This record gives sequence, structure tokens and C-alpha cells, in this order.
Amino acid sequence: MISRLSTMATAVLLLAGCSGEATDSPVPASPPASPSASPAVTGLQPAARAYVDAVNRQDLDALVNAFAPDGRVIDVSRTIAGREAIRDWARKEVIGGRLRVVSIAERRADGQKLLVHWAPSGSGGWRAHYDFTVSGNGIRTADLQYA
Repeated sequence: MISRLSTMATAVLLLAGCSGEATDSPVPASPPASPSASPAVTGLQPAARAYVDAVNRQDLDALVNAFAPDGRVIDVSRTIAGREAIRDWARKEVIGGRLRVVSIAERRADGQKLLVHWAPSGSGGWRAHYDFTVSGNGIRTADLQYA
């Protein structure tokens, strides 16, 4: 009986693709996700996706280029207007952090509002509402309000 159980266990391990060796760590089902926007959330508009991806890739140029030339950021109560001001703000306060989209809270023809988890460098982060208004040439306004 023990021999039969051992044979069955070996067959199960072989079918599961395991070597039969004991291990404390699980075998990953797939390679780790790349540092981009939250893949589980679908339906991000291109400009919002460009912003989120740029933050997570730590790509300052891509983040700035996600905005229209006259774009602006409303960061709680401050307004940062124009690409050069956005570049300075992002270099100091955004690049190095992590941004995860939790859900799309609102969809509009001219943008969308996202519930995100924002974690500046060295921080565990917090939830926030990011409301993107877009035009043909990028983000016109990114209104960032922390929940």
C-alpha cells in the first residue's frame, strides 16, 4: 500500500511539473510583472496610461510628454502649469515613487478619474483620486487629490 501511495505521489509531482524536491517557496506561475500601470485595470485612456507608466518606469521625459504643452497639475492646492514647471515638480516629487491604479472611478469623453495608490519614494503610500482631463495633444489637467 505504501509503495502504491509513493508511486501515486510521484506521478502527481511529475504531472504538476515539480521535481519532487521539498521547497519552502512556491513556483511562480508567470514572470514578475513589468513596472507599468496596473495590468489588472483595463480601460485606461492612453494619456492616463502614459502618465502611470512613466511614473513607474521613472521616465521623467515620458511623464512630461504625456502633458499638452500648456498642461497643468493641480497637486492638492498647488497649480503647476506648463511642461517645464511639470518637469521640475515631477523630478522633485514624483520620479522614484510607485503608482498603482486601483480602479477607474469615472469615465468621460474628455478624461477619467482614477482611484490610485500613490507611494512616494521611501513611503508606504496612500490612496488618492487622480482626475485626468485630456485633449488631442495630451493631458490638459491632472487634478491630484489625496484621499
